[in-house]
Amino acid sequence: MKTLMAMLLLFCIAVFAKAQTFYKSAVIGFYNLENLYDTIFHGSNDDVNFTPSGSKAYTSAVFNDKLAKLAKVISEIGINVSPDGPAMLGIAEIENRYVLDTLLRHPLIADRNYKYVHYNSKDFRGVDVALVYNPKYFKVERSRPIFVRIPAGAKETVYTRDILWVKGLLDGERINVFVNHWPSRAGGEKRSEPARIAAATTIRTFMDSLLIIDPSAKMIVMGDLNDDPINNSITKGLKATGNSRSISPDDLYNPWFEMYKNGFGTLAYQDAWSLFDQIIISSSFLDKKQTGFFYYRHHIFKADYMIENNGRYKGYPMRSYNGDVYRGGYSDHFPTYVVLLKKVE
Repeated sequence: MKTLMAMLLLFCIAVFAKAQTFYKSAVIGFYNLENLYDTIFHGSNDDVNFTPSGSKAYTSAVFNDKLAKLAKVISEIGINVSPDGPAMLGIAEIENRYVLDTLLRHPLIADRNYKYVHYNSKDFRGVDVALVYNPKYFKVERSRPIFVRIPAGAKETVYTRDILWVKGLLDGERINVFVNHWPSRAGGEKRSEPARIAAATTIRTFMDSLLIIDPSAKMIVMGDLNDDPINNSITKGLKATGNSRSISPDDLYNPWFEMYKNGFGTLAYQDAWSLFDQIIISSSFLDKKQTGFFYYRHHIFKADYMIENNGRYKGYPMRSYNGDVYRGGYSDHFPTYVVLLKKVE
């Protein structure tokens, strides 16, 4: 009887110990802010339409309203996982540091003390990418812009947005992050495809050089890729697959494959959904038994207030403008995020 009681006690202790496993979480997001310009025309590489006298009548009142809308969205991304929201948030379509500084000072998110990494690029519309991060969770070690050379004939323009590379410590663990806004499909999907493949192979080459130094290096590729998970730029250029069971060590894992195949997307055009806003990770995130961060799940963030509620675009993301008329929406893209977990010893 005593032996049986001892065995039961050991079993209960083991079950209790197993139930007390705790994890740290990190929310990693991306959001295309849809034309976040200031109201001043800066000359070349600027869009004169986004000024008070331009076709969109982009006044200070419109600018401030747009900032409030974007801050509301950012304040709510991932808070069901972490009250502090994203530890890192890649963003696209910002004109300069002024708009970013003003956005991050908004009362809805100011107490997070967000910092950012940003470089000006030669994009013909004058918009760039940036990485916003919470210094409570992430410490920047190095960063640089990566130039993308557009193949002749693929686009009318010579320049596109630079890719942003940031290396740093996420809760002490070294992570490489690439923030992207690849060339658009303007001029036709097929004609412009080589430009997006060029962006993908530019990252892949840079990434491979990092993997030579550290084969287990952790990578996160995020952005508005202007291609879906099944397109060549992602499957062949980046070498990203949606099959986590048969992935080679140097391939990337793209968790958005199934979601896209099931009809979900982050933006809509002519009643068809696209999933351009992706966060793709290295295979080193897939081992759930490791001591570092591992991939847990992914989400498209689309609160009801962000969705168009009437008219021909009902169900689409509620964008800022319908043509030249200010709609008072948020963005023509829904943000995305992934949740990473790390076991607490």
